[in-house]
Order: sequence, then structure tokens, then C-alpha cells
Amino acid sequence: MTEKIGIGIQEFDEIRDGKCFYIDKTYFIREWWESKDKATLIARPRRFGKTLNMSMLKQFFSVDYKDREDLFEGLSIWEEKEYRQLQGTYPVISLSFANIKEKNFPMTRKKICQLITKLYEEYSFLLFTGLLGEADKRYFRRVSENMDDSDASLSLYQLSDYLYRYYGKKVIILLDEYDTPMQEAYVNGFWDELASFTRSLFNSTFKTNPYLERAIMTGITRVSKESVFSDLNNLEVVTTTSNKYMTAFGFTEEEVFNSLEKFGYGDKKEEIKKWYDGFVFGKITDIYNPWSILNFLDKGKIDTYWANTSSNGLVSKLVREGDADLKSVFEELLKGKNILCPIDEQIVYNQLDDDSEAVWSLLLASGYLKVVSIEKKVVGKRQLYELSLTNMEVLDMFYDMVRGWFKKSAGNYNAFVKALLINDVEAMNEYMNVISEEIFSNFDVGTKPSKLQPERFYHGFVLGLLVDLAEDYIVTSNRESGFGRYDVMIEPKDRSKEAFILEFKVYNPRKEDSLEETVENALIQIEEKQYETNLSAKGISIDNIKKYGFAFKGKKVLIGCRG
Repeated sequence: MTEKIGIGIQEFDEIRDGKCFYIDKTYFIREWWESKDKATLIARPRRFGKTLNMSMLKQFFSVDYKDREDLFEGLSIWEEKEYRQLQGTYPVISLSFANIKEKNFPMTRKKICQLITKLYEEYSFLLFTGLLGEADKRYFRRVSENMDDSDASLSLYQLSDYLYRYYGKKVIILLDEYDTPMQEAYVNGFWDELASFTRSLFNSTFKTNPYLERAIMTGITRVSKESVFSDLNNLEVVTTTSNKYMTAFGFTEEEVFNSLEKFGYGDKKEEIKKWYDGFVFGKITDIYNPWSILNFLDKGKIDTYWANTSSNGLVSKLVREGDADLKSVFEELLKGKNILCPIDEQIVYNQLDDDSEAVWSLLLASGYLKVVSIEKKVVGKRQLYELSLTNMEVLDMFYDMVRGWFKKSAGNYNAFVKALLINDVEAMNEYMNVISEEIFSNFDVGTKPSKLQPERFYHGFVLGLLVDLAEDYIVTSNRESGFGRYDVMIEPKDRSKEAFILEFKVYNPRKEDSLEETVENALIQIEEKQYETNLSAKGISIDNIKKYGFAFKGKKVLIGCRG
């Protein structure tokens, strides 16, 4: 009988006891243990089996599972006598920050303290063993959701000490999804407070802890050493470009194709590869995200399973609020083209607003981009990477994300696009002013000068056009044509249809008396710079080229047309 697919199961014993489909990753236990690394940080995209592997490690090493040898029988780790004897022999402290997604620092701190308090409650029997002195007992009882910073920073260190006294062995510490609260801190503006709190906690837990045998942290990103790990010079960092643990997270192509055959989908290999392949870890290419593969095996339907498992709020914020250059590069990615840029795998969250290279680094770490090749030349001390969107699933997710920016005014936006295509300028003006009023602020970063608002708006607007018109038109922005660079060009794939050139201008009261004059200046610029040159060279008649001037004054927009 074919094994059942257990969707969303993250506990190793639940999969094994339920006889659910499982691709054996227990060799990771041996690979990690034999590395001898004291503290390891493994960064992988979400839904790549990090939590399941952490559960597997816990249930292999923990003394609480010493009678559960059956969980590993028949798997690769059980083939070696040395590891059969190692199972169930260590005290293990295991916690996860995956659900810490609070909107402010006090609540985030409180939730972390609640998790630690729960750990202490699980080991409350230690209070009655005679191993703890009165000072230890007082500290033990002070651990709570409201404990002060001093007690909180030492809490995992102290618990390691207490467990070492009881079991006579140093502890293994497992921290899953360490960076989830950090991403929320960046989005919601309390990064510095959280970084300071976690820096003290991590230092005492993973650096100055004499009762620590080994430790693993997992997350999506490698947060910069300076911000969180400044004191952890003993930390082994494994990113998507590292050669350690290359196949331990995610499915290899061989594993995927064997699974497709097993479940009767052998004829779907090429389609599955197009949609879900593309991840690269170290030297291994053709890694697939497990979440999408398991959902396909369960449902037999192609869909954006992995891309839709979270709100993608951080990604949307970074692209939507990014500058014109970032949006232009993103436009190229949406067209299926590759980009070339340096990458820094240490994510500096407080630089994301001002450094587009940091954004591409984050998108790579998160799995939305993949490395196509590494260029020989370097920029400064950093290597240049050729990057592209990972696969069809990611492309589909970004298309939906861009559409979501216009969700509030979807009806008006769609009506505007239709009015543009039939040259109904009156309707364009009516709809565009409604759209501007509703979504203008989505494309503005509060810390930036307000004069950049129209520029950010129109580049976000261009991405919307790109997504909506992709089937019948080629949309480009900020390209050379004639004697200058146009703002937007909409080129029909059917040469008999009309083409469109859009120029955006902000009203300048020192040079112009009215929005009407601003519109006229935009139209004059299109003609004087001969922006239609590229279209004419492709055989599009000058009579089939419509020219639109957009004038901005705050959120008010006026559109005029020629041609």
C-alpha cells in the first residue's frame, strides 16, 4: 500500500508512528555530529524541512526518547552500531521562535520569556532533586514571562547547568527559526531593541556556556554578526552557498522523480521540474522545495503551494517601497531575465531600506532568487552573482503580489488599463485620480523625501502594467530610445495594434503655471527626444503610437494625449 502523505506534520515521531511518506534525511545526524562544530547556524528558505530535522535531532539524542529506538529502525542512521548506541543519551533543550510574530518589542520579549518559562516548568522536578542550592532555587522560581533582562539573558545557560548536574552530561541545545521575530522587528520598527536582547541571550547560551555539548540554530537568514552574533566567534554558519548539509534540507531531483514514480505521476516530471525545481545549495543544483512536492503528491495538482504559505509581507514591503532602480531590476526579473549583482550573505536589516544589494541578498536567502552563475570579476571584495527568479511558482507568486498592491482599487485599475488601450483620456483621468488617492502611499517610504513619491508610485504602477498586460504587450521602463530615456513604453506583440509611450512629470511651480502645462511639457519631451524611435525600428507605424503625458501634484494626476 502506498504511504500516506502527511501535510504539515513537523514532528518526526508523528510521521514515523503514522507510517507517513518520509524521505530519509537521518544521515544529517551523522554528518552534523561528525563535524564536531560547537554551535551551528543553518540558513535555509522556509518550508524546507528545518523544523522536521530539528525534531529528528531532538528525538534521536534526547534522553526523553531513549526507549524510542523504533523511530529510527530501517533508516540510514540505524545501520551503524556507534549511532544506535548514541541514541537517547543526551539532555536536550529544544525551543522554537517560529510563532513569535508580535508587532512590538514588549510583546516579543514577553513571548520569548514565556517559551523559556515553559521549559523551566518541564524541568521543575529539578527543584526536588537536592542538586540545587537555595540561590539556584530562587533563580529557578524567578524565571517567568516578566523576568528582568539579567535573568532572561542567563536563563538557558542556567538551565544547561541544572541539567548537567542531574544527567552528568553536557546539553544539546536546538533553536528553530531563530530569526522569525527579527524579521517582524524590522518590519515593525523595533529592530535595535530586539537585537540587544537576543545578543545577550545568545552569547550566554552559545558562547560562554561550559555546559554546552553542541548547538544548532536554524533560520531563513544569516543575520549580520555585528547586530546579533557579535560575541559568537565560535559559530559555524551554513548558508545556501555552503557545501555542508547540501542535501539534508529539501528534496534532490532523484528523490523527487522516484517519489513521482511511486505515486503514479511519472509522466509529470518535466512539469514538476519547471514549477518547483531551481534551488541551489552549495554545489548541488536541482533542489526542490518539499512543501510543494508533498502537496502535489497528495493532491495531484500544480499550484503555488510553497509561495503561498506565508504573507510574504517583508518581501512585498521591500519591493513596493524600494527605489526606482530596484523596481527596474525587479521588472527584469518578472520578464524572466537574469540580473548581476554582488551578494552579502550577512543580512543587515537596518540597511534594507537604503541598499538594494541587501534586498537581493535577502531574496536569495529566502529562496525567491537562485544563483545561475558566479562571475569572475568582483566589485570591491564581493563576488558578482548572476541571479534569476527560482522557478514558475515564485514567478506566479510575484505576479499575485503586484496585483495585490492594487487590490483596494482593482476595479478602477482594470478600468484604467482598458481606457488607456482605447485612448479614452477622460476615463483615464477619472480612474487614475481614484487609484492615486487609494494607493499612492503604498509606494512611498516615510523616511524618504516626499518629492520621490510620484517616482516610486509610477515605478510600482509600471510593474502593475507589466503583470496585467504581459500576455499581449511588452512593457519596459527607463530605457534609451531616440535622444533620451523614456519613462514607460508599452509595445504590442501584434504589430498591427497600437503602442503607447508614457512620460511622468511632477508639477514644478517655479517653471509651470498649471498641471496642464506640466502635461504639455511631458508630451513635448516625448516628441523632442524622439522616444518612438525604437518602436518605429520594429515596424510599428507612427500613426499607431499613442503618447501620454502624466502630471503629478501631490496625489492629483492629470493626463493628456497625442497621436
